[in-house]
Amino acid sequence: MKLSKFMGLAAAAAMIALPAFGQDAEPDLTPPTGEIGYIFTTFMFLVTGFLVMWMGAGFSMLEAGLVRQKNVTMQLMKNITLFAIAAIMYYLIGYNLMYPGDGWTITNVLGAFSPAAMEPVGLADTETDLTYASVGSDFYFQLMFCATTASIVSGTLAERIKLWPFLIFTVVLTGLIYPIQASWKWGGGFLDANFGFLDFAGSTVVHSVGGWAALAGALILGPRLGKYKDGRVHPMPGSNLALATLGTFILWLGWFGFNGGSQLYMDTAGNVADISRIFANTNTAAAGGAIAALILTQVMFGKADLTMVLNGALAGLVSITAEPLTPGLGAATLIGAVGGVLVVLAVPFLDKLKIDDVVGAIPVHLVCGIWGTIAVVITNPDATIFGQVASIAIVGVFVFVVSALVWMALKVTMGIRVSEEHEIMGLDKAELGMEAYPEFAKG
Repeated sequence: MKLSKFMGLAAAAAMIALPAFGQDAEPDLTPPTGEIGYIFTTFMFLVTGFLVMWMGAGFSMLEAGLVRQKNVTMQLMKNITLFAIAAIMYYLIGYNLMYPGDGWTITNVLGAFSPAAMEPVGLADTETDLTYASVGSDFYFQLMFCATTASIVSGTLAERIKLWPFLIFTVVLTGLIYPIQASWKWGGGFLDANFGFLDFAGSTVVHSVGGWAALAGALILGPRLGKYKDGRVHPMPGSNLALATLGTFILWLGWFGFNGGSQLYMDTAGNVADISRIFANTNTAAAGGAIAALILTQVMFGKADLTMVLNGALAGLVSITAEPLTPGLGAATLIGAVGGVLVVLAVPFLDKLKIDDVVGAIPVHLVCGIWGTIAVVITNPDATIFGQVASIAIVGVFVFVVSALVWMALKVTMGIRVSEEHEIMGLDKAELGMEAYPEFAKG
């Protein structure tokens, strides 16, 4: 009895709804307000932000694998603390320096000095602009890029820098250096307004900035003991290539959030299609970089080099980051492949200059960041060589000079390099008093 009554009601409901499926009554799919787009774009920022945050694990594992056993704990310590510092500094000062709106301290050059603030709970008593996304999601997403910049510096200076000077530099980098230059492009500053600079997801704004800061630190800090001796380069193999490979795969995965989320909107079918295109181009550029490094190391050294292949994949990712939307799959693969070639050539070039970069961050993030930014003109007709190169130079000079001044100030006031005794002992024991692999430590 109950079943028959239920079926009768269902049939009646179906008859009532039937006209809605007729040809004369097409459903209205247009949302009455911008709320639907607001929800989807906010959701996109949160999910892609999670992916970019996961890159912190990638950098940690990559660096832990490429440093020697006695310095693994230090790299893990630096990576977890730099992320925490970036989160606080970006809240206190970085976000509004980077996105000042109409509140520039110096128009198009220096943003606002104020902490970030979110909407009230439940959007109560506010006239929130529902055409974009929540401030909280945007802040969270942009913070992840800031933290990534600091992660780049960590690997280059490994195995000989003191912990606290590095963390103090991270405060300056994430609170001032990164957001100020990022505002010049992404905050509507003068590089965007006057130079027509195009950098979709940060080949220059994020990656080369980390590379310039790392280069300044490496020059002032000097190479590791024994790295360059008697006119020869003495390799110092990493402790765990399995971890380094895991870190690379994590970074590769996280990059889909890095580039895909930089579409900034997920409120139309066109934007969703573009995000999908960005994912595909990002993936194939990484593949192109890895294969190019694989082939070139076989040709140059007679054996394929796993560490070069790992960095080749990352080089391809950095190379496509400035413009992952406009290329086709073929062009994206070639852009990434050029990045893979550049890494293989840049690593021995730095060794000739006696610039010690433990994990190869300068070739990957600086050299390929420059290449990727220039490569925008190949596929995007709105880009100009002058606009791209001039912007690269302006950002590079600003970041390198300010970073060098900060490193020098730290060197003079508190010292930035550990003693020879501590470097030989390893930073895990000397600076932290603990080891990553105590069972395998040599007595």
